Amino acid sequence: FGIEQEYTLFKNGTPLGWPRSAARSMGPCVQLGYPGPQGPYYCSAGADVCFGRPISDDHMHACLYAGITISGTNAEVMPGQWEYQVGPCVGIDSGDHMWMSRYIMLRICEGHDVTVSWDPKPIPGDWNGAGCHTNYSTKSMREKDNAYETIMKPMLDNMAKKHMEHIALYGEGNDKRLTGAHETAPIDKFSYGVANRGASVRIPNETAKNGKGYFEDRRPASNIDPYVVTAKIFDTTVLDLNGKGAGKGGYAPK
Repeated sequence: FGIEQEYTLFKNGTPLGWPRSAARSMGPCVQLGYPGPQGPYYCSAGADVCFGRPISDDHMHACLYAGITISGTNAEVMPGQWEYQVGPCVGIDSGDHMWMSRYIMLRICEGHDVTVSWDPKPIPGDWNGAGCHTNYSTKSMREKDNAYETIMKPMLDNMAKKHMEHIALYGEGNDKRLTGAHETAPIDKFSYGVANRGASVRIPNETAKNGKGYFEDRRPASNIDPYVVTAKIFDTTVLDLNGKGAGKGGYAPK
């Protein structure tokens, strides 16, 4: 598993880097309480578009020191929003490392007098939400020739059948995020596609090209319980297909 933890930084109740005034300027009707439209903030550099890098860097260094399997960080689409990636981890280690990385983030934010939010839609309107995209593979998915057709597609078909069971476990408030806009799929429809950020599950170009690899479940919200989500994915894609799954009552409400 490799989990992409998105989060939003707040200072005095306002996303980090956002103007605090709600006044309007003379001339063009510009809302001074909001930053410019999304676009220049993603993977950005520069004090005018990148807000919170010292926090992201301090968190990364602290995680490395603590032995957390952190593999990257980046500024996200909404200003004040960031992401870090935990993994690759095997099985339950993914949940262990993710929970400890969240604790470390809380401690780092204390030192910067900033609050971190795990809310999947911290700001309503035309702003990206925050997710916990979960990248997943098994040994056979990575190594067997033509695994995309013979192993992964049956897994995805079963995920489609159990879509709403997964959604029930994929975080509170996720309905505000999974709208079909802002690089999400609608919450009530399952889809997958190659290099498709608007699908429920994205198949990387390299996986489709090589016929083997991994896929990315883009449905989990930023506030998930990683133990529950990783268990449910494994149950649906491996145990259930082999007649050993926990079934609906195993991880989802009856």
